[in-house]
Amino acid sequence: MNTFIIRWKKDRTMSDTYQTIANSPMGKALFGAINLPIPIILERWQPGQASFIKGRVLVGAAQGSTAIDNVLKTLKGAPDAQVAVLANTANATELQKKAGKLGVDAGNYTANREDNAKFKGLVFDATSIQSPDELKALWEFFHPVIRKLDKCARVVVIGRTPEKQAGAVRVAQRALEGFTRSVGKEIKKGATAQLIYVDEGAEAQLASPLHFFLSPKSAYVSGQVVRVSDAGFKAANFNWDKPLAGKKALVTGGSRGIGAAIAEVLSRDGASVTVLDIPPMADDLNTVAAQIGGDTLEMDITADEAPAAIAAKAKAIGGYDVIVHNAGVTRDKMLGNMSEKFWDMVLNINIASQLRINEALLSSGGLGKGASIISISSIAGIAGNLGQTNYGCSKAAVIGMVDAFKDEYAEKGITINAVAPGFIETQMTAAIPFTIREAGRRMNAMNQGGQPVDVAETIAFFASPASQGLTGNVVRVCGQMLLGA
Repeated sequence: MNTFIIRWKKDRTMSDTYQTIANSPMGKALFGAINLPIPIILERWQPGQASFIKGRVLVGAAQGSTAIDNVLKTLKGAPDAQVAVLANTANATELQKKAGKLGVDAGNYTANREDNAKFKGLVFDATSIQSPDELKALWEFFHPVIRKLDKCARVVVIGRTPEKQAGAVRVAQRALEGFTRSVGKEIKKGATAQLIYVDEGAEAQLASPLHFFLSPKSAYVSGQVVRVSDAGFKAANFNWDKPLAGKKALVTGGSRGIGAAIAEVLSRDGASVTVLDIPPMADDLNTVAAQIGGDTLEMDITADEAPAAIAAKAKAIGGYDVIVHNAGVTRDKMLGNMSEKFWDMVLNINIASQLRINEALLSSGGLGKGASIISISSIAGIAGNLGQTNYGCSKAAVIGMVDAFKDEYAEKGITINAVAPGFIETQMTAAIPFTIREAGRRMNAMNQGGQPVDVAETIAFFASPASQGLTGNVVRVCGQMLLGA
């Protein structure tokens, strides 16, 4: 595992020369003088990390909000977090009492422009907001402290699922999306902002998204919205260090790049991982499997016999708990120049094969209650991309698959979610012409490309048993790309 951590750090340094120069002492002085962006070195998870967030965390809540109880319970499990309540708000005393009853040592912080306080996290519970007028509570909490964020800090807002509200409540809760996404583009310094919509009665399921969004594991995820519903997960005694212990996972396209990173992170979290790829990639596939102590499947997922072969493998090991549909291809051409072969290939590999594999696993019992299906979409499936009508079509279809099957699979106790990467530093993006590659890197709130591990961490978040309350979600791993975000 240490080899993996070293490898992706090395790849990052080699792949973004601009970032390396900009963060040198001379580069900082030069780039600052001519007003060029200086992409901060993002803080990512490191082996041995004991606390999912380290530093001062300021919490607040609109009057009458109750999700804050679960926020405090979750932060109690972060030994290196120093929790504080903003004393300037009307219900500060009430929040202090809640913290005390839950055994959380929460200090009082009085906002002061002159002090040098820095916060690693700001968490606000907006679940009780009933009307646009009450959105003023956002300003009252964030305005005095938003400039006090530390580098690579985390902002999380919690609201109620708008689609399950009516009238002015739905209006006000939907407004939280525009607020958090705007905050994400303002805060800079590698900081992120997210919105968690939680159904009434599902507050106990907040532990997993809070663990992820407040941690370095979400380094390249910002401006995102997830919806949390009720499920059977209970945070007490859960092993957050090895959330996938005893679980079995299949990762398609697992021989290199993002697929290899996914396999390694799932293994780090305790899963036994099978990596699948086409026979020509056998050497790389075997290398990945050897590094993580996993096994391999060599096959073309579009072959007629592939779904049955995967189902047979699942049956032989007692079923998979996690399926990651990562295998995918690009065959880029302007639509007027695109051959039928390129169109068919991309749609078959990127979406049609996934539907066939899911059906085979479900009908054979290869996926049981509590299982997770996670599919790789793309920012191209959300915003579109020049010369990628086939690819954008297939990746939008992945989002359609998540939406189409979330309710049916939920009845079987199975979650289905998607992760949509933006510009990720891989062999594929390294081959992009220089000017286009640089534009892809810089046109996001982080001013840099992401790493394969960023996608892998988000996959692991959805794969965790702690995320049983999350299904039907699409999370972009794009540094809050300025287009389609």
